[in-house]
Amino acid sequence: MFKKILIANRGEIACRVIKTARRMGIKTVAVYSEADRNAVHVEMADEAVLIGPAPAAQSYLIAEKIIEAAKKTGAEAIHPGYGFLSENAGFAEALKKEGIAFIGPNIEAIKAMGDKIESKKAAAEARVSTVPGYLGVIESPEQAITIANDIGYPVMIKASAGGGGKGMRIARSADEVREGFLTSTAEAKSSFGDDRVFIEKFVENPRHIEIQVLGDKHGNVVYVFERECSIQRRNQKVIEEAPSPFLDEATRKAMGEQAVALSKAVNYESAGTVEFIVDPEKNFYFLEMNTRLQVEHPVTEMITGLDLVELMIRVAYGEKLPFKQEDLKINGWAVESRVYAEDPFRKFLPSIGRLVKYRPPVEGPRLNGTIVRNDTGTEEGGEISMFYDPMIAKLVTWGPTREAAIDAQAAALDAFYIDGIEHNIPFLSALMQHPRWREGNLSTGFIAEEYPDGFKHREPEGEEREVLVAVAAWIDHINNIRRRHISGQLPHAVGLRLGAARIVQFGKVEQPVVLAGDYKSGTTVTFTDAEGNPQKTVAFETHWWFGKPVWHGKVDGKEVSVQVRVIPNGFDLSYNGVRTKAYVYTNREAELTALMPEKKVADTSKKLLCPMPGLVISISVEEGQEVKEGEQLAIVEAMKMQNVLKAERDVTVTKLRAKPGDSLAVDAVIMEFA
Repeated sequence: MFKKILIANRGEIACRVIKTARRMGIKTVAVYSEADRNAVHVEMADEAVLIGPAPAAQSYLIAEKIIEAAKKTGAEAIHPGYGFLSENAGFAEALKKEGIAFIGPNIEAIKAMGDKIESKKAAAEARVSTVPGYLGVIESPEQAITIANDIGYPVMIKASAGGGGKGMRIARSADEVREGFLTSTAEAKSSFGDDRVFIEKFVENPRHIEIQVLGDKHGNVVYVFERECSIQRRNQKVIEEAPSPFLDEATRKAMGEQAVALSKAVNYESAGTVEFIVDPEKNFYFLEMNTRLQVEHPVTEMITGLDLVELMIRVAYGEKLPFKQEDLKINGWAVESRVYAEDPFRKFLPSIGRLVKYRPPVEGPRLNGTIVRNDTGTEEGGEISMFYDPMIAKLVTWGPTREAAIDAQAAALDAFYIDGIEHNIPFLSALMQHPRWREGNLSTGFIAEEYPDGFKHREPEGEEREVLVAVAAWIDHINNIRRRHISGQLPHAVGLRLGAARIVQFGKVEQPVVLAGDYKSGTTVTFTDAEGNPQKTVAFETHWWFGKPVWHGKVDGKEVSVQVRVIPNGFDLSYNGVRTKAYVYTNREAELTALMPEKKVADTSKKLLCPMPGLVISISVEEGQEVKEGEQLAIVEAMKMQNVLKAERDVTVTKLRAKPGDSLAVDAVIMEFA
């Protein structure tokens, strides 16, 4: 077995590979850019080598620097992770020349499958179902429009060397093809160093279902069942699960056998994924093959008990797969949520900065028979950089049934506490409660269909509201007890009893309550009407104490986790995808608060503000120009994604405050309007 391997990647996947290598007794070498000098993967590895400045194009994408680091440290093999150089045949060829093993497929398979255009040609030759499209290289927006008109709308524009949702656009008109071609080629060039794109028919209401395959150097190939990846936003996967709630055994077998046939056609070895789109009638079409480990591989590991990273390493060393197709079985269900540094309440715009607090849920088995796993590459105090993918962590839960896995995921998300940057946990939590998701009625258009106006704050209702009211009142109650015992804070506090009546306010809604008991003997919260007449009483069981970021306990016997952030006169609470401010007052405080004037919000309607920290790629207008609603104003790039900013109404540009090449902070003024 290899004695030392280098991981040519960063973040959570680098940490993931290091964990398996450590368990196998293999020494590891990390590489890092200047931005990642203090990253977790650097600390975890046995050795680490600096390979260049922060931009990936000057560090993680330079094969020569990776190879030099391997030779310098004596690494016998390189695991590329995903992204960066993982599907770069030139990199694999360079390693072969240097006598360094590549922990991935053979060069011919990478060439045939890693290029999206060539892979579709190979799939057609192997008699795998494919989507109608144009597989030649497209030179201009005009040619793209002509091709799209011939195929028929809608179409999908995709980067040939792409992956991870980069360089992909759906177009339903010639104008959208023109815009999509320009942004897709730019993203592809930035992310993969290859600006080629192709166009294919976009299948309406499809599911995205992929088959995990494993091959060795001895001609053995198996499929390790499927993953459902239909919950996507901007072609970027958000939630994955295994198995799919849609497939029957016959369809699963047919898809698996086609995936194996395609793999054998290119003598595939190592882990790989054959992706399909599946229509509502269970017709499936080859989408692409990823000749690498997938981001979402943990859900497959959870339902099979396999370690895909270990198998990749053993195959690269020349070992045979230790099982046959008939040995593989599905056990239970697994769900994965991708925790991203983005603001779901501001159209999912990227968020960068320091993780002031980072408290993931505890990993491992639960008493109810479920399991929690968190794959991450960051820690409290770590920096989320604008130079790389916005992923913070992959939260995975396993249960004996799909419902159990989803419930475990919902509970784990409620317990996942992050401060310092914006993140998508409220959105993920809301998805876990969505009836359509729980029914398994999915398509790649799920998010766009269910949240057409974006994800918005909602006021808590029903059981959610009762839990949050009771928790807010209880926290306020024990905080008063705590302060009563702080020396000098309340003179003559001995024997002092605080009033039990409180008013909990969410927005304009007020709920009077009365508390009884204390944190030692147990507390009850009684909901009353405006006259103080009792309506309902809830009881608490908890060992929580003021200062812990997540309130854990039971409310009327139900296990509950509520995130708590202290604000003046109350608490910012998160539960079940609801994030709301709860203000807790005595009756007199509520009377006085009602007399306070409301703070006016600054008018920014005549300015275009930068919605995220990023780089200005282009300004599409000039001073004095009249712009119609929906027309492009500027393009800002952040975290390898290009964001087109459009006019929200008819305006006249009066002043440009930024130019291409400027690095802007969030809410920086790009231009002003009349």
